[in-house]
Amino acid sequence: MTEDARGVDHVMDAVIELPHHYIESDTALVQRALRSLKHGDAFAVFDEYGDIGADGPSPEGLYFNDTRFLSHCKLLIEGKRPLLLSSVVQDDNVALSVDLANPDVHVDGAIVLPRDTICIERTKFLWQGVLYERIGFRNFADNRRRFRVDMCFAADFRDLFEVRGSVRQARGAVRFARTVAGVEFHYEGLDGLTRTTGLQFWTPAATIEKDRATFFFELGPLQRSSLFVSIICKGQSEPQVTHFSLAFRDRRRDIRAKTGAIATIDSSNELFNEICRRATSDLYMLISRTSHGLYPYAGIPWYSTPFGRDGIITAMLLLWVDPAVAKGVLGYLSATQATRVDASADAQPGKILHETRNGEMARLGEVPFRLYYGTVDATPLFVMLAGMYFDRTGDIETIKAIWPNIKAALRWIDEFGDEDGDGFVEYARESENGLANQGWKDSYDSIFHADGALAEGPIALCEVQGYVFAAKMHAARLAGRLGERDLEARLSAEAQALQRNFDAAFWCEDLGAFALALDGRKKPCRVRSSNSGHALFTGIASPERAKRVAQTLMARASFSGWGIRTIASGEARYNPISYHSGSIWPHDNAMIALGFARYGLAGAASQLFSAMFEAAAHQDLRRLPELFCGFTRRPHRGPTAYPVACAPQAWAAAAPFAFLNACLGMDLRHQDNSIRFVDPIMPAFLEWVAITHLRLGESRVKLRLHRHGDDVWLNLLDRSGDAKVMLVK
Repeated sequence: MTEDARGVDHVMDAVIELPHHYIESDTALVQRALRSLKHGDAFAVFDEYGDIGADGPSPEGLYFNDTRFLSHCKLLIEGKRPLLLSSVVQDDNVALSVDLANPDVHVDGAIVLPRDTICIERTKFLWQGVLYERIGFRNFADNRRRFRVDMCFAADFRDLFEVRGSVRQARGAVRFARTVAGVEFHYEGLDGLTRTTGLQFWTPAATIEKDRATFFFELGPLQRSSLFVSIICKGQSEPQVTHFSLAFRDRRRDIRAKTGAIATIDSSNELFNEICRRATSDLYMLISRTSHGLYPYAGIPWYSTPFGRDGIITAMLLLWVDPAVAKGVLGYLSATQATRVDASADAQPGKILHETRNGEMARLGEVPFRLYYGTVDATPLFVMLAGMYFDRTGDIETIKAIWPNIKAALRWIDEFGDEDGDGFVEYARESENGLANQGWKDSYDSIFHADGALAEGPIALCEVQGYVFAAKMHAARLAGRLGERDLEARLSAEAQALQRNFDAAFWCEDLGAFALALDGRKKPCRVRSSNSGHALFTGIASPERAKRVAQTLMARASFSGWGIRTIASGEARYNPISYHSGSIWPHDNAMIALGFARYGLAGAASQLFSAMFEAAAHQDLRRLPELFCGFTRRPHRGPTAYPVACAPQAWAAAAPFAFLNACLGMDLRHQDNSIRFVDPIMPAFLEWVAITHLRLGESRVKLRLHRHGDDVWLNLLDRSGDAKVMLVK
């Protein structure tokens, strides 16, 4: 028996049952630098060369509507892979630019094409379901050179869940066809839908085979030539294909239109400026236009689709920068709100969407996610966002339009969310194929007791009660604004009762924190977790409890030096390399920082901000990932990467803006026509911050905040409109 075989045999002795929809991995996404592009319902993941699947099976590919339309694409020159010189996604995330050069080419042992003779420049971007590419060649030799270029390709049409590791009993058939301008792969899906990948070569190929197209170029000294390729994803509709230059122009115009009205940040720290620019680019790449407005898709590669919870929290963290995102999220989630009971989708009337998928497996019901509602927190978060959006914008027409949806969500909270009538919202999945845990920590083992025993449902999560409290407080104010005084009084009273009952049931004096959850027997899960910080974010905690929670979360067991862990070290299931039981999530920390600021704990918020800034400085492209491991910070090295973290991820990209908001104490109130900075604090890495195009109603301001020791000064640089700008101490 080989050493490898003995190892497998040993592992088989300890085989465990994996959770539903587990993401398998024998390689890490961080193992090599990946490059991502997205537009609409299409996204692509490349290696540094701009290739796909060049080194064997991987998550790389061109995806459209949760299906991989291109699984292999590799560029060769004279049968060899070029030499990599540089690879970067452009600052606005519109295009991938890769610089390459030819390797040494031998014939009969002699070099006939020395390396670095032919410069190769690849530019790739996505626009309306088409991947456009220009491959430029330039000859730097002092004589003519003739060379062969091969583009290798394949399309496996695997569903995203197959790429993640799901095994299917049957699949459709793929057939190959040549076209006038290239090739097509057709997949006849079991769902009755034909999916087609078309490769259109604007330069005629010398030969085309099932897996490659071959081209010959002959260039004089310093002469240039280009190869243009369009890769078309055809599903239920056929994209319109145009020339590279026209599509590139339209793609750039589109991103400028999305970001034209947002607030922008400049500062004394160029590294922080890089982080903010990357975060902005990532967000507006992930944000898609829907018929209801803008919606941030959750992340690449696993979650490039609307998620209810992720979209809401991203909109909350970004609200001061761009309230249009919140408006789009509210509109989309109102339109997809459940209207009937469907146990297979964990749906009940009034419940807000967890996620939607449009791949073959979802359409066939092999996974439950075509329209899936297995989330306990998205519904109160939806109501909460509606109130925050109105406070920020005063947009009463949008609130009137979705008021029936808000009231339906409130009914779900009281009826389906609290079936036992104890005043707490709980969850228990309706379908065995659904998610076992339905808060944001939805790993199968993320909710447990102090001894490590998994909690049995129905489960009432700590943070969800806070979301419900905030939802009812916001809804009460909206009801009052709309003249429904009885509803206003009832919701206010219910919120106050929940606040009292929550403290009595969840507070654990010996932990200095709220219990992670109550199980089905109402027994507290006495575990120190980041969930307690969300109680501060929502305002359900008393000031005394908030101070204790902050002390607990900033103690060494919870605060790693890079951020607050999801679960404190020393707890029974603590694992710093797990998804939810000891890792560090930027969005989680950002929400906690906003909670700290809410209770006047700006120093703790600033400490979190500094830690996350330093973590971002160590990341590729200055991009905060979905999460990273929870190991204690060590000298001379950055945080440890999580192997299958999404990057970019929408709520992680929104986190820097929330951290800045928390430290500056920003409070934008349309009703008061005021922009206030309440007890602002500036972390040590910033001397000043300038904010441009900050909008409130019809007003727009430009201002700068300076740090002077422990103090912060405000300078109003420009203002149009009559909004009041105030520094409050």
